[in-house]
Amino acid sequence: MGQASRAHQLLASLAAIYVTLAISITQHHVAGNMTDDLEIMWGNAKVVTDGSGQQAIALALDRSTSSAFRSKKTCQFCRVDIEIKLVPGNSAGTVTTFYMITENPWQFHDEIDIEFLGNSSGQPYTMHTNMYARGQGAREKQYKFDFDPTQDYHKYTIIWNKDWILFLVDDKLYRQIKNNQIDGAPYPYYYPMRVYATIWNADEWATQGGRVKTDWSQAPFTAYFRNYRAISCNSFMASPLCLPGSGWFDQQLDESRKQQLAQVDSSNKIYDYCTDSRRYKNGLPRECQVH
Repeated sequence: MGQASRAHQLLASLAAIYVTLAISITQHHVAGNMTDDLEIMWGNAKVVTDGSGQQAIALALDRSTSSAFRSKKTCQFCRVDIEIKLVPGNSAGTVTTFYMITENPWQFHDEIDIEFLGNSSGQPYTMHTNMYARGQGAREKQYKFDFDPTQDYHKYTIIWNKDWILFLVDDKLYRQIKNNQIDGAPYPYYYPMRVYATIWNADEWATQGGRVKTDWSQAPFTAYFRNYRAISCNSFMASPLCLPGSGWFDQQLDESRKQQLAQVDSSNKIYDYCTDSRRYKNGLPRECQVH
């Protein structure tokens, strides 16, 4: 066997080891102190112990104040996971968020959003996803769930790499945004982002377009967050989850992911800006026309 063949075999073996390790890491929660990685920003936010004995951050909203926390570190091209239990009961008018944003001036900022739009008792939450690149936003897609997100924690994931943005719920792919900069579509690429979570009142638009207002007699509205993990994959990182072949950093849509996406589009998607032709008088955004 030649040196080139032996080197190729060694690299393949190392890749297999790294992928196995990556899967092992992915399948286990990351224990530890939430405040090691996160800092409370304002309002009725506090570290608590949930019913299972795990540490969580509770974000509460009342008529006088919202609340928020953020990551202590920024990341550029990264995977971020967090488990969230949303506000139960009548949450109409409230918005609970989990998002990433650059620290550039607003008119040039990048942002990747998951927002949970509350609703009246018995009506489902809406998961509202969006993306801004260099200040250009309005890339909304919205989804309903096959479960009640207020009864237990569910894992929400944002994966951001140089080729894709992926939104996952309990490791199931709900949405992908491809980097189509080569075709003139905006994409967040050049600046690191910080992770934030907030709860706030947006009853001018959040529930049925603002027709259903917040019932403040139900306050405080409280959402819980736990098991935060952020893996930054810049050129200085050596995490096995950042290496080629790890299954997400260089993620491509294999047949399994394509099937997930098709099933979600069929059963869970309730709004897609790329099909809203009435909204765009001069034609759909550039990326909606790229296949």
